[in-house]
Amino acid sequence: MAAPTVIPDTVSVRKAVSLINAIDTGKFSRLLSRILQKLHLKAESTFTEEEEEKLQAAFSVEKQDLHLVLETIAFILEQAVYHNLKPTVLQQQLEHSKLDHDKAEVFATTWAAAGPETVEKFRQRTLSPQKVTVTETHRKYFFIGTEGTQ
Repeated sequence: MAAPTVIPDTVSVRKAVSLINAIDTGKFSRLLSRILQKLHLKAESTFTEEEEEKLQAAFSVEKQDLHLVLETIAFILEQAVYHNLKPTVLQQQLEHSKLDHDKAEVFATTWAAAGPETVEKFRQRTLSPQKVTVTETHRKYFFIGTEGTQ
């Protein structure tokens, strides 16, 4: 059975791929590792404002382009988590999306090393009970709102 195509062929993805291809492979490897480390922390930003400014300077890109790159990398990794992709399949799909071989290889190597742990972190986040705090006011609104639908 063929793996699902997880990287859409859109204008945004094509632009992000061309921007990623222009990044030095060593810098890209560190960037990818950092994004993967924080991927499961949905409420937390991966980089501070100051770090983003440094990344803009290091990669010689505008703020909007940097955000596109960061969001696209995170999206690709989230798709890899969701589909539990094997590193070789991820690499093939990235190369099919015109990502340079060396960058696709960095993705695959990083995913092979940290992917299983990341998938497990997502599972725990999804399966662990969420702390819910309900106030009396919320309950009143809930019941008032549902009375008319019975």
